[in-house]
Amino acid sequence: MTSTEPIAPNGVPKPKKQLLLNAFDMFTPSHLAFGQWRNPTDQSKDKRRDLGYWTELAKTLEKGGFLGYFLADTFGPYDVYKGSSEPAFRTGAQWPMADPVIPISAMASVTRHLNFAVTTSTSYEQPYVVAKRFSTLDHLTGGRFGWNIVTSWKPAASKAVGLPYVDHDTRYENADEYLRILYKLWEGSWADDALIEDREKGIYADPSKIRTINHDGRFTLSAPFILDPSPQRTPLLFQAGTSAAGIKFGSTHAEAIFVAGLSPHVVAPRVKEIRAQAAAAGRDPQSVKIFAMVTPIIGIDEADAERKHEEALKYASEEGGLAQWCAATGVDVSKLDLDYLLTEKDLPAGQWQKLQQTTAYNLQYSGDDVPPLTVRNLGKLVAIGGTGAMPKGSPSQVADIFEQWVDIADVDGFNIAYVVTPGSFEDVANLLAPELRRRGLLEDIKGDGDEVLTYRERVYGKGVKRLRDDHPGHKYKYETYEKTVADEEEAAAKKKKKEKEEAGSVQA
Repeated sequence: MTSTEPIAPNGVPKPKKQLLLNAFDMFTPSHLAFGQWRNPTDQSKDKRRDLGYWTELAKTLEKGGFLGYFLADTFGPYDVYKGSSEPAFRTGAQWPMADPVIPISAMASVTRHLNFAVTTSTSYEQPYVVAKRFSTLDHLTGGRFGWNIVTSWKPAASKAVGLPYVDHDTRYENADEYLRILYKLWEGSWADDALIEDREKGIYADPSKIRTINHDGRFTLSAPFILDPSPQRTPLLFQAGTSAAGIKFGSTHAEAIFVAGLSPHVVAPRVKEIRAQAAAAGRDPQSVKIFAMVTPIIGIDEADAERKHEEALKYASEEGGLAQWCAATGVDVSKLDLDYLLTEKDLPAGQWQKLQQTTAYNLQYSGDDVPPLTVRNLGKLVAIGGTGAMPKGSPSQVADIFEQWVDIADVDGFNIAYVVTPGSFEDVANLLAPELRRRGLLEDIKGDGDEVLTYRERVYGKGVKRLRDDHPGHKYKYETYEKTVADEEEAAAKKKKKEKEEAGSVQA
């Protein structure tokens, strides 16, 4: 594929998108390249022992012009493959797992322009606690912070934290309420001028401009927010989940959505649905930025990329990849023949079926860019890259593939996972990024003399520090908070009355 601009239906060339690139990592020895901790060039096993891993990586990413650093997270072991957590333990498949929030302050202290996004679940912590933690990080990073919202699908995780497992759609209903509580705290509790810090008068904050937030629903709350507004007030909001309930939630709340698929053709229908639902919710559909997961292998030329791939295959753990894949799908492939062709019919029904839309799309797809998903091929695929694509080749060849993803799937950027760290990220910075800039697809690297912008500004443009006015959280801002809450209470009362009348009609 060449880098010529695609043509719109009216015959006018479409403007090229400026790609948004996040480095994608996890506080664990094997993230999505299972077994590579054995590779002498990989530093994954040192993450939890060496703060220098994080600070040096942060400097590498900033020098390479990455927009952000995206950290995934999970609780509990993977325990479906072979009916046990033993394969995950033995291979280091996202195990052990440390807290991704901890390194962010250190990484922020050695960078000026690198942004950070951390995964936290709405199912396992109270909203007030998360609001405080994330406002703190937004303050300390100067507004360079984002939150990847998940609801936590893993039964082993609910056992680990000692809370009951909640069904799929209810988790998203809870998350919708959870986000609205956070908007109330972040956007509605403090006026912009509530923090005075007047030394002469001895007034630190104006009590008349700090509102107590009262909420009574699945979650209850009665308190003013404990922190003054951070640079973004609400951190940039990511979301991962493309089930029907996940898309509804993401198209309502997310500013960026993280998707995965083995081919852009797999992802394209979901992106189209996300944008359609965002428009139906009254939002600009292009304001929801879509990040696709990829694990590229980039060489100086095609032969060098092939050499790096062969090296990675020496250490790749199919067992580790299958431990993660089986836990995510509920399918124990160890019970199947190696040449058995998996289809979406093999996915368990019920909650798992709702959860695994990414897997269902991958299993439905048959194209030249993805081999038949037999158990044998599945093990090879998920060992490097998980359920995402693994583009391979020279900088020009990989840039071509990135452009195909934009043209076919309408993505806005990529969460770029590594095969070896920091080597894979260095290859993006030193080999791929210059080629993308040559094509006009990537902004110039920001230096010490450039103004520091917030994460949201880097996505939407200078000056857009806070939620856009078409985002639902915007209506909870301090000035319009009381009207918003009154309107919601009135709507809730009308709904309750209607349900009561309908119930009475049925009984009659």
